[in-house]
Parts: sequence; structure tokens; C-alpha cells
Amino acid sequence: MKTRSSNPATTRKPLVAAIALSLLCTGAPALAQEEGETTVLDTVLVTASKRSEDVRDVPAAISVIDEQQIENLNANQLSDYADYVPGLQVQNNGAPGLTSVSMRGIAALSSGTTVGTYIDEVPVGSSGLYQAATTLVLDYLPFDLDRIEVLRGPQGTLYGASTMGGLLKYVTREPDLGASAFRFGAGFNAVADGGNGWDVRFTGSVPLKQDRLGLAFGYARNDLAGYTDNAFDGSEDIDSGEQESARAALFYDGDKVDMRLSVISQSTAIDGRAGEAVDADTGGLVFGRRTDQYWVVPGFSKDIDLYSLTFDVDLGATSFVSASSWSKTDTFYAIDATIPFGGVADLLLGLPEPGASGVDYSLDLEKFTQEFRLVSTGDGPLTWMVGAFYTKEDAVQGQFVDLTQLDGSPLPAPFDQIAGVLADLSLPSDYTEVAVFANASWQFTDRFSLGAGVRQSNNDQEYVQDVSAGLLVPLGTTGGTSEEDVFTWSLSPQFQVNDDVMVYGRVATGYQPGGPNAAVVGLPASVDSSMLTSTELGMKASFADGRGLIDIAAYSIDWEDIQVATSVNGVGGLVNGGEATSEGIEMALAFRPNDAWRLGLNASWIRAELKSDFEPVVVPQAGFDVELVSGLGGDRMPYVPKISWSATAEYRFDVGQAWTGRVGGAWRHVGDRVAGTSDRQRVLVGGEVVDEVVTAPLDLRHYGALDLYAGVGNTTWDLRLFLNNATDEKGYSSIDTVESALTGAVAWLRAVPIQPRTVGLQFDYRF
Repeated sequence: MKTRSSNPATTRKPLVAAIALSLLCTGAPALAQEEGETTVLDTVLVTASKRSEDVRDVPAAISVIDEQQIENLNANQLSDYADYVPGLQVQNNGAPGLTSVSMRGIAALSSGTTVGTYIDEVPVGSSGLYQAATTLVLDYLPFDLDRIEVLRGPQGTLYGASTMGGLLKYVTREPDLGASAFRFGAGFNAVADGGNGWDVRFTGSVPLKQDRLGLAFGYARNDLAGYTDNAFDGSEDIDSGEQESARAALFYDGDKVDMRLSVISQSTAIDGRAGEAVDADTGGLVFGRRTDQYWVVPGFSKDIDLYSLTFDVDLGATSFVSASSWSKTDTFYAIDATIPFGGVADLLLGLPEPGASGVDYSLDLEKFTQEFRLVSTGDGPLTWMVGAFYTKEDAVQGQFVDLTQLDGSPLPAPFDQIAGVLADLSLPSDYTEVAVFANASWQFTDRFSLGAGVRQSNNDQEYVQDVSAGLLVPLGTTGGTSEEDVFTWSLSPQFQVNDDVMVYGRVATGYQPGGPNAAVVGLPASVDSSMLTSTELGMKASFADGRGLIDIAAYSIDWEDIQVATSVNGVGGLVNGGEATSEGIEMALAFRPNDAWRLGLNASWIRAELKSDFEPVVVPQAGFDVELVSGLGGDRMPYVPKISWSATAEYRFDVGQAWTGRVGGAWRHVGDRVAGTSDRQRVLVGGEVVDEVVTAPLDLRHYGALDLYAGVGNTTWDLRLFLNNATDEKGYSSIDTVESALTGAVAWLRAVPIQPRTVGLQFDYRF
């Protein structure tokens, strides 16, 4: 058996270690949940509009997850808290970082993502087509965050490309310029019928010059407990691994100039993927619960270093903001391709048994971004912002497919030279984007205002496909280029009905960049950007004298020129498909009836489906044509539940001696989903259909899970006990087919279960 993974002990990055060493050398609607607060809900500030505002005043659907909520849920990855945000869908593909994210039913059907990711002022991740952005969304370890802002709906005016579904924005903690503060925490957890995990974290803030200059820093490490066993060799908990993250931020608060210099480094290394084998006909388990079969263990690793520098200059009636960043991301993951390609050994080469095959993917990305903004700061009826944005991505994707004997040894001679390498290719690519944008809002009366925004973007892309060896793809070098101009806009009227109720409308557009295509007969040379227009009506209200908050939003989205991944003779590429619609209603409720109780309810209903059949890809053959269609009218969008909801409750009480206790629980429900769209293959002779095969997408059943926690703490100590998925409910986050690429025979389905029952204990000490 072969293991395709990186040893965590040898892949820990120098930057993580350096920051860690420096630490050792250094002495719902959002509800703030600090100790000793009053019954009235606190004001929560967000920067979704690139200026600090009360979240209740922003005419857009925004959810905020604060530090206390993250701790209560023991949330270490996106899938730990996604079910508590209405309209947010997260697809776990077996490891933290092997993650797909969509919002409001705008699920990516190609390699480009539809949800952007920001850390503070700067974007992370690729906007190009050749970095698998849709399945490799950054899963940031939330150990030193002030909050996570989830912006639902297209953000193309302010945030540009790849935010057509929405935006995830991680806001890190600022240093305290007045006093030193430190925090140390550690924890232990155990997974039912799985392994044990532990974590440790340390954060600090030191004023270097009183009220002027300060340093914030932190380090965290999670050793992740596995729970998937391998039926091939009996190995247990193969999906165990580790995450490390470190950050340092220097902040200067001047009379006229504020400056923030930040360094963030994160490393993830997972031995294998979570999963279990499911019988395609009966739905039963092939090898037992949380057991799969791998001849090649599919490892995963991701390292990211992010450097950013932000200036905010006070010019009087305006402020000038400059946000610069440079990041480097190195990703490796492997898949077991024994079932798809192992038949080459016996069926094509005549060997006595199939071989083992693995596909190694390496994706390296260097990204530079620069944004300038001029922002009004006056108190008049007009507020405005103008800006310019530039980004440059240099990326390389590598793919290596080998074939060995089942035990991992080379094929016997001479077959090791003939078929030992099935494919070896490199895909270097460049992505450059330049944009200018403007936003403004006019307060017509004390109650009514109108906001509008525009953005003009230009992106250039080029790529090269260099195939140096292999049987699966033609050898040689090909390439392509593309250039596009894209215009996006938004319009948002807002009306304050009274002191407690605000209603708003929002019409906004967003886009997913196109780009050059793989050089394959039957595929276009490039694909266009996909565009959408969203119309939204919403209400934000408070009730019960400020003890309750409710947000309601209804939306309708029209999506055109959808980018769709397809395959011709085993080689993948993209086409612009047809159109889709997504309609939905979201609700978020928070209520604090008294000082003791905190209640919450979040719900989402979505109907997202294709309006018509996608455009066919026609592949000429000798004497006939093959027509491929990757989606049919009426298909649901993948991994989008029609109904999802969650309910939370927490009770707080005095223990005595300045200690406060809390107990809480949450139930989350995710509805039925599908794992893709329909595939239709027709054989045409003289333009007439002589054969047709339609393959329906796989179904995923609904699931519900109960999360519980209890804690006690004071201003110095905090102790927490958590029990996630308390009843050990079975549910799947994603599912795929394991089938032969030569015969089409399905071996089994590979499903990724939700996190099993996990119990843990956490403590924190502040000093």
C-alpha cells in the first residue's frame, strides 16, 4: 500500500516555527456575549461595506459569528459552524481545506469558486481556473479572531471577482494599545469509535508605545482525531492530522496615519481522507461504518503564508486607504485511482491482476494584491467611496498519475517503463485583474436613503499545458490566453420605518471570471465569465425593548453563462452552460428574555435549479457523433438543501465568588441534497439519436445533529465541556461514485460523514 501524504513533522513551515518561537520569548444576528452585560443586545460593528458600521444599519444580509460562539461550538473548521448560518452551504470532502462553499444556492459547477474569502482587508485564494479554487477554499483556523462576517448575496461591486454568491471575511483581533494581555488555552477531545485529539493555543497583546504602537500575536496547534478505517490493510483512523497557525500584527495609531502590518501562516497536514464505502444499489455499508478501502491513501496538505500592510491616512473630509498583500499557497492532495485506472494493468496490458493507481495534485500559487480607496468621512447626507484594485497571480498545477502493483511495488518489466506513468503534466497559469469602483449613498430624509455602486474590471489570463509523459493524455505542449472586461453594479434603497424596524431592497450583480480552456476537440478555446443578478428584499427589526432581533430576507437570483466542468475522452475542460435560478427566504432570530437566557433560531428555504438543458458538447467519431450534456432543465443545484434550520439556547447563572456558569445546546437540521447535475450522453448518426443514456445525480438524505456544551469561568479562568453530535447521528456531507474509467462499472459510493460524536474539555487562562 502506498501513502500519498506529507509527514506533519517534516512539513511544519519555518514561518510557523519562527512566530511560535517569538511567542515563547514574549512575556445569529450577532449577539455580543461578554460577561456582565445587560439584557439589551449590544451593538456589533462590521466592515462589510469597507467602513465600520452597525450591522443593523447595513442594507444587506450579514451574519456575524463571534469568539464566544466559536468557543461554544468548539469550531475549528468551516463545517463546524456553517449549519448555524442561514443560506451558507459547506461541503466537506474529507479533510479541513478540502472544502467547497456556496451561498444562496449558487453552487460552483466548475473549478472556479463562487464565494470569496478575505482575511481583514485582503483576499486569499485564486480567481483563476487552474487552482481548483472551488474545492480548496481556505479553512482558516479561528483561534485569534474578533469575528467572522458572512456576507450573503453578490458582492461584485466592492469585492470583485468570484464573490457572486457571497463572501467569508475573517476579522482578526487588534492589539490593545493600553495594556498587556495574554491568554493560554488547551484542550482534549475524543471521537466515538475513533481517535483522540488535543489542541493548544497562546495569544498576546503588548503595547510597545502607550496608546500609539502595539503588537498582537498568537499560535495554535490542533492534533485532529481520525475516525476512518482502511479495509485494505486494517489501518485505523487514517484521517488524523494536524493544523498549525500563527500570526503577528503590528498596529500604529497616529494622529493622522494608522498603520497595520500583519503576518499570518497556517499549515494543514492530513494523513488520509474521511469516508465510508456505500453500496450503490442497496445503500448499505460495504465494509462497515466509517470504513473505506484505499490502495493509495489520499493525503492532503496545505501551507499558506500571508503578508499584508494597510495604511489609513486622515485627510480631513476624506481618508485614504492602501491595502497591500502578498501570499504564497502550496497545496498537495492525492486520490486513490485504483478503481478508475487500475484496470489498465489487466484489461489493457494482460497482467494477471489489476494495478494500484494514484493521482497526485500539486498546486502552487503566489498572489499579490493592491487596493487604494478614498473614503468620505463627513457627517453630511452623502457618503461615498472610490477605489482601484490590482491583483497578479502566478500559479502552477501539477498532475502525476502512476500505475503499480496492488502492493505498491513497480509493475514487472517491461510494463513499468510502458505504463508505470499514466500521466505527468504541468499547468502553469497567470491571472491579472485591474478594476476601478465607486460606491455612494445619499440620505434623502431621516428615514430614507439610496445607495449605489459600480465596478469595471479587466482580467487577463494565460496558461500552458505541458504533458511530458503518460498513456492517458497526448504528449506535447499547448496553451491559451483570454481577456475580458466585466461591469458589475448594485442599487440599495433603505427605509427606516421607525426606531425598531428597517426595510431595504438590494439589486446587485456578480461574476465568476472566465478564461482559456484545455486544448480538447469539442471544447471552446475559452469560456466567458458567468454573471448573475440578485434581487433582494429584507427587514431588520428589534423587539421587546431591544431584547430581541430578527432579520428576514427574500431573494431571487438569475444566473447566466454558467461555467460547467465536462470531460471529453477522459480529459477535463469547461463550457458555458445554460441558466439557473435560485429563490429563497432566510430568517435569523436572537432573543434574550432576561439576563439568564439567550435563544436563537436560523432558517433557510432555497429553490435552486437549472432553467434549461446545458449546451451540448459534440465529439466527432468515425461514422457518428457523441453529444454530451452535463445538466438538464429542472435539475437541482448540487449540495443545496431546500430547507435547513438551527435552534440554539443558553442559560447563564452565578456560581459565586465572581464565577459564572453556562449550559447550552443547539440542534441543526440540513435537508435532502443532490451531489451533482444529470449527465446525458447521446449517440447521433446523421443527426438522429440512436442511443441515449441519462445518469441522475446521487442523493444525500437529510440529517440532524445535537450539540451541547457547559462552562464556568471568571475574568481569569474559563473551563468548557462540549459534546458535539451528542446522539452520534449519521449524515453525509458529500458523496461520489467510485467507478472504472475503462468499463464504467461502479464499485461503490464514497461518502464523507459528518463529524461523529465528539466529547472534549477546554480551558483558558487570561493574564
